[in-house]
Amino acid sequence: MPADRLKVEVDGRSLELSNLDKVLFPQAGFTKGEVIDYYTRIAPVLLPHLTDRALTRIRFPNGVAGGSFFEKNAPAATPGWVRTENLPAPGSSKGRETIDYVVCDALPTLVWLANLAALELHTPQWKIGTHPDMMVVDLDPGAPAALRQCCQVALLMRDRLAADGVEAYPKTSGKKGMQLCCPIAGTQDADFVSGYARRIARELEQAHPKLVVSKMAKNLRPGKIFIDWSQNNAAKTTVAPYSLRAQPVPAVSTPLTWDEVEAGAAGKRPSTRPYTAAEVLRRVEKQGDLLAPLLDGGPELPAR
Repeated sequence: MPADRLKVEVDGRSLELSNLDKVLFPQAGFTKGEVIDYYTRIAPVLLPHLTDRALTRIRFPNGVAGGSFFEKNAPAATPGWVRTENLPAPGSSKGRETIDYVVCDALPTLVWLANLAALELHTPQWKIGTHPDMMVVDLDPGAPAALRQCCQVALLMRDRLAADGVEAYPKTSGKKGMQLCCPIAGTQDADFVSGYARRIARELEQAHPKLVVSKMAKNLRPGKIFIDWSQNNAAKTTVAPYSLRAQPVPAVSTPLTWDEVEAGAAGKRPSTRPYTAAEVLRRVEKQGDLLAPLLDGGPELPAR
């Protein structure tokens, strides 16, 4: 076996890892071996959020400073023990009618993906064969607005959703924005969920026109927070909690407490810089999974 390859066994599955010393985050000197170590250690809280969901990966074979590509279809050399699901592919850029999606519901699959430099993991708001069980509100700042303003809008959105009996749980995107994740009943289709999110976004835009925009036109976004209600479209995906992001440092999409969001709205952390893999592991050790309530279901969304 070449010196840069290592055979390991993970939960009874044999894998061959390669190029563990290859630096994938050059500014931080963070290697592929460290990526695999992070995903292995974060797996207990990450895997429940991936289970039964069609997984889109963004792979960075030459690190975050090199090229990347989206991957939905299972690659040709996918091990037989990796779960795949053949699903419709509306709007496929390659004209496919269906795609064999990878479903990451076990640690060996997660390690296999990390070895492929699948740094970013993105999932839809639905589990396979069901309606959405989660609504996502994506908050995207238009410069000079930043994460501080995202936190301010998150608080407004939290209170508005609470008036409808909908709980919201915040996380950073791992880049410049953040998302609110809301557990819902899973009995209403994606069009209904997207329509509800759009209506609430428009309400907040009307109430706070200097801070919020609900329209997608980029010329309207500078200095405001775009509430991207379209993330609830059945064909859209959102970065999974605890996923790494392609940033100069190994940043992570990080669950937050509402106390932290309130601090962020006042100009304190988390509005200064992203949380890194090492910091997130320490946070989980201390706090557990702040997004665990997403796994327990939620209410139906009101029609009006």
